[in-house]
Amino acid sequence: MLLFSALVGGSFSLGAQVAGEIAPAALNALRFAIAAAVVGSVVAATTGLKRANFCAPWRFVMMGTIFGGYFLLMFHGLRYATSVSTAAVYTLTPIMAAGFGWLLLRQITTKRMALALAIGALGAMIVIFRADWQAFMRLEIGKGEVIYFFGCVAHAVYTPLVRRLNRGEPAGSFTFGMLIAGTVVLTLFGWRDIVATDWGALRPLVWITIAYLAVFASAATFVLLQFATLRLPSAKVMAYNYLVPSWVILWDLGVGFSLPNGLVFLGPVLSILALTLLLRGDGHNAFDTKADV
Repeated sequence: MLLFSALVGGSFSLGAQVAGEIAPAALNALRFAIAAAVVGSVVAATTGLKRANFCAPWRFVMMGTIFGGYFLLMFHGLRYATSVSTAAVYTLTPIMAAGFGWLLLRQITTKRMALALAIGALGAMIVIFRADWQAFMRLEIGKGEVIYFFGCVAHAVYTPLVRRLNRGEPAGSFTFGMLIAGTVVLTLFGWRDIVATDWGALRPLVWITIAYLAVFASAATFVLLQFATLRLPSAKVMAYNYLVPSWVILWDLGVGFSLPNGLVFLGPVLSILALTLLLRGDGHNAFDTKADV
């Protein structure tokens, strides 16, 4: 999940540079297709594409629709909202994941975990708003924030749902099934945008971003997320997302953006503190599952 958060952070930095140059449905349909090809090739070369790993295909359709919907809502929300306000909404995802973890898996959040989630949220907010209290006070809930909030709900429910629907399939096979289904759903939904896009006129940076999103921010992160959700409680998995704003700072430095002011670095410190609490546990699994679902 640490690697997952770093790769996701890169998608924000690169994506911000090409925002608005390609329709969200077209971009995400292509990224899912490329990611499916990459993951499928890896699975075929390792564990093999076994029919037994793709039974009950409705599961993959459900997962692909939910995760594909998250990305569509994210890009549509960004049309009406600033990156600051949408990033603030994103920090609600781990808390919502804890709630869905209880509903779907009966995972119990301990006081230590609740404290860790709160500290992590505070650290992320400091990074997001660049330690500017006035920027926080100016936050207004508009159309874009509402759209993206529902996307974050989809992201939060996806995590425990992976564990609920998995029937023992390897992470790679389960991810491949989800990506194939997601590609079909996104292609059908965004066919007009796909046909209308002048692919030959896209500048090189757009293709670099698409390649990164497909291989690193999609194929790799989906497998990492599947692997983690089968071994960690949902809220603990999602809590690593609090590190994403900190990774974005490092990625921004790498592409030439300026360094934020000193107070912003309190955010990563709090995020590390939150993760320390998460990883220490209470002498038992910090999120107990009452029943083996």
